[in-house]
Amino acid sequence: MHGLGLLRNEAGKTLKLAGPIIFGELAQMALSLIDTAMVGAVSYKQLAAAALVMSVVNIPFVLGIGMTMSVSQLVAMAHGRNDAQRVSHYLYNGFLLCAFTALIIVVGLELGKDILFHLKQDPEVAVMAVPFLRIISLSLIPMLLFMTLKQFTDGLEYTRTAMTLSLVALPVNAFLNWLLIFGNWGFPRMELVGAAWGTLITRTLMFVVLAYLVFNHKTFRRYVMARRNHWKFSWQTIRELLRIGIPSSLQAGMEVGVFAVSAILVGTIGAIEQAAHQIAMNCAAFTFMVSMGLAQGGAIRVSNAYGRHDWYKILAIGKSSMITALIYGVLCFLVFIFFNGHLPRLFNDNTAVVALASYLLIFAAIFQISDATQAVGVGLLRGAKDVKIPTLLVGVAYWVIGLPVGYILAFHFDMRAPGIWTGLIIGLGLVSVFLTIRFLRLKRNIKIAQ
Repeated sequence: MHGLGLLRNEAGKTLKLAGPIIFGELAQMALSLIDTAMVGAVSYKQLAAAALVMSVVNIPFVLGIGMTMSVSQLVAMAHGRNDAQRVSHYLYNGFLLCAFTALIIVVGLELGKDILFHLKQDPEVAVMAVPFLRIISLSLIPMLLFMTLKQFTDGLEYTRTAMTLSLVALPVNAFLNWLLIFGNWGFPRMELVGAAWGTLITRTLMFVVLAYLVFNHKTFRRYVMARRNHWKFSWQTIRELLRIGIPSSLQAGMEVGVFAVSAILVGTIGAIEQAAHQIAMNCAAFTFMVSMGLAQGGAIRVSNAYGRHDWYKILAIGKSSMITALIYGVLCFLVFIFFNGHLPRLFNDNTAVVALASYLLIFAAIFQISDATQAVGVGLLRGAKDVKIPTLLVGVAYWVIGLPVGYILAFHFDMRAPGIWTGLIIGLGLVSVFLTIRFLRLKRNIKIAQ
């Protein structure tokens, strides 16, 4: 099989693997959208408070998720070599590492919660945000443990397990929100704090159920049965996980960090601008979940081929995945352009908020293509253990160029929120170009760049 037929075949295999991951990612994003929509129905200031907290929490949360990615990559490599004992060993040490990471993140957020009062936000918004932050921070522990087990099952190419749980969690979270935010069925009306409790309960249930399945389902029995000899703490294995996990965390953290800082900067302009920014960003983040799922599917397949030293398969998977990402980005661009006036009304009915959010969605449409291709590029290179140079390139594009340009446009050229979004477009575009060039060099050399 050659040329277009080969690429079509590889794209189909990647989409088959990535499909459940994509639905799982969308379900996770939908949990956030449900919270946003239901909190927004209470008041736009509570929506702004939720946006402020998520801007602060998302940076350490994504750092934690980046650490869990090392589990799927190493599990997929061992699985490619048909080494069940090594898979089991990576599961145990990866779980310990990610559990410790989750605890450090939560303690750090608790100790640093007063930062909410020093970000030049609306004072009323900051006061509302503190109790929401404390509960959401606790929910990161079960969520990161769930993500660790999800990376394990995904690395074995059993991607439907976590997807199913994520989908089931949607109505559970919505029902808990309905009870706790609005005080139905005799429950106290907790509004924003009620959304936080709903998230904590839902995430805990997701982790407990997935842990039960991993320990008891016949699909994973061979890996759990190996625990007597292979569930041993190993500094060498921890270092192996960290060599992938730390750069992956930094990559994800720098990207999410730029968006988080952007939200904080927009919040200094006003609560209406912050609420509109949050709505537009939620829409963009929702479409990005598909790109993330595609990136993870491609990364797992690349890691599996890497375990077999099948370089030509790696290149075929990568090229077909990049083309798929490009097509998807174009489709998202068209959706945002045609529906920019309608999407914000799903979250809020304040006329000023809806008008600004509709305008910001045009900016979001522009970076859909680069957002999709850069996400897949990061995943493919990570699957090939090429993480150090891409991390540096991501840092330069976002933090040296994109964010400073956005700040200058917003506050020195008085473009306000659209100026920040212009900076995001520039940063995402540069990352996409940098990583595409690096992958093409990888393709031309027919080897893995270290």
